[in-house]
Amino acid sequence: MAEQNSKPAKAWGGVFTEATDALFERFSESISFDSRMYEQDIEGSIAHAHMLSDVGILTKEEFEAIRDELLNIKGTIARGEMVFSSALEDIHMHVEKALTDKLGDVGRKLHTARSRNDQVSTDFRLWIRDAIDKLDALLQGVQRAFVARCDADFDVVVPAYTHTQRAQPVLAPHIWLAFVEKFERDRERLADCRKRVNTLSLGAAACAGTSLPIDREKTAQYLGFERIAANSVDVSSDRDFATEFAYDMAQIAIHLSAWAEDWIWQSTVEFDFLQLPQAYCTGSSIMPQKVNPDVLELIRGKSARVVGNLQSLLVLTKGIPLAYDRDLQEDKEPIFDSFDTISISLALAAPIVAGMKLKRESIAARLDKGYLDATSFMEYLIRRGVPQRTAHGVVGRLVRKGIETGRALAEFPLEELRDACDLVDESVYDYLGAVNAVNAMKSYGSTAPDQVRFQIDSWKKKLAL
Repeated sequence: MAEQNSKPAKAWGGVFTEATDALFERFSESISFDSRMYEQDIEGSIAHAHMLSDVGILTKEEFEAIRDELLNIKGTIARGEMVFSSALEDIHMHVEKALTDKLGDVGRKLHTARSRNDQVSTDFRLWIRDAIDKLDALLQGVQRAFVARCDADFDVVVPAYTHTQRAQPVLAPHIWLAFVEKFERDRERLADCRKRVNTLSLGAAACAGTSLPIDREKTAQYLGFERIAANSVDVSSDRDFATEFAYDMAQIAIHLSAWAEDWIWQSTVEFDFLQLPQAYCTGSSIMPQKVNPDVLELIRGKSARVVGNLQSLLVLTKGIPLAYDRDLQEDKEPIFDSFDTISISLALAAPIVAGMKLKRESIAARLDKGYLDATSFMEYLIRRGVPQRTAHGVVGRLVRKGIETGRALAEFPLEELRDACDLVDESVYDYLGAVNAVNAMKSYGSTAPDQVRFQIDSWKKKLAL
């Protein structure tokens, strides 16, 4: 939006005899980024005015006039009709000036019993509370995309990896549910963070509270806050709710990056496990054959920004003395940037998950490469009474022999297996091969088909699918 050239009087300017330096105004303004909190600022102001009316500081008519005009201002900003000025510093002063320009002294009463210190803290808490709810819905959307493909992929066995080496065979839905679990923990962290965010700051005023007869319980009720901040000095300096939210977003970014990394590699010719939907890929300006996983690469790359924003907030708040200091103006841009980045990443992730195609034939053709059934064979020997370390050695020597002769474990004749351990009988073949190794699993939370089916059904119920 355009910036005004006129310089309105400062709300704090009574004691000053010199005008604010123009360069300092540009340096110190926050309207260029905190304007996105206008809805929360107006919501908080209406609740504050309502409370002032309840306790008799405002008349009912004054409250109604303030409320109605604040709603008009909200519409003006939403339509892009408000002109912002660095001289007015922030969204709070823009709303207040628009209000007083219209209502005069009635509008000037709104700031009774509050400071911008507790006002901005309240607005920021309201904004983060809304942001948490939006991220939770987006995370749930990605979870649903993973769970929704579990039934169709239930018969697909894929290698699980440790140290980027083939480890053991698992059902494909077991992998999908691993991501669902990670995103569920992200949702739990956000919900826990929301409890601390959902604390009313208004009433702390600048740092000491107020001598006016306000009712903070009423304000909390109007704004849906679950608790009231108990220490006015703490409120002015507190930003750990924002830092906690920044951490939660950084953890989401890390989970998204790990998923993107997996699928980037698995979409290569070398892996040939999956095909990404082309709507989320790009080509090359010089190589006609290329289908590049750019969205996944950007999700992986942008995670660095989100992690960096957490670091920025930690450094910002590490040495601020009690109570409020202007440094805290710098808390919003990292949060806004992380939220925007995570929001679009999650919004893109859901259709990529839904649209991905497993290359079943390619996966199956190489499934028994890498001795994925070695652990299953070892556990078979353990059940026959062989000590674990001894069984490990027996199977390890057979794997080495298989590598030297180019054979899978299931291709060894029984006589040769019995030469390695005389406790082996024909039943061993029920445990060799990737599919048999999967079917042999039993423990809760494992890739055993009945366990995976139980988890799929549980998640369908939890996600209302």
